[in-house]
Amino acid sequence: MANNQVLLLQPIAGLGGEGDTVSVKAGYARNFLLPRKLALPITQANRKYVESLRKARELREQTELEKARELGNRVSAAHIALAVKTGEGGKLFGSVTALDLIARLAEDGIELTRKQLNLPAPIKTLGEHSTTVKLHPQVEVELNFEVVSENLIESNTAPEAVAEEA
Repeated sequence: MANNQVLLLQPIAGLGGEGDTVSVKAGYARNFLLPRKLALPITQANRKYVESLRKARELREQTELEKARELGNRVSAAHIALAVKTGEGGKLFGSVTALDLIARLAEDGIELTRKQLNLPAPIKTLGEHSTTVKLHPQVEVELNFEVVSENLIESNTAPEAVAEEA
């Protein structure tokens, strides 16, 4: 199988960032990268273009890191309370998932994706919880949140006591 050397013009997941010279299968370069203007074939003129792309990449990565650090400060400072419906004894109906947390954070103006939020399993208990949020390869912060009941928690003996009084 023939391989081609191409110069990436945009970051491509699993392949590299702009300005990188990568070796890919000829068909991938010919049918995907080149028609979509994601890469250029390596020529002497294109090699000179590499330096300007690398400078643009460094600038972009620096601004992404600064934005991730700012967002990280906002996430770590936020304390979220999620109100959920509960039954007898404070047992949750359902669970709190990553999507619930993301929706609640969006209400506060903090936009995250499911890939950034590391919630290994849905939360099925009331109380304080924490999870990690990976905003950038160099920025990982802790998110603290609380799961509270939106209705009064009743114990098993409360309905009997009310029945005796009536």
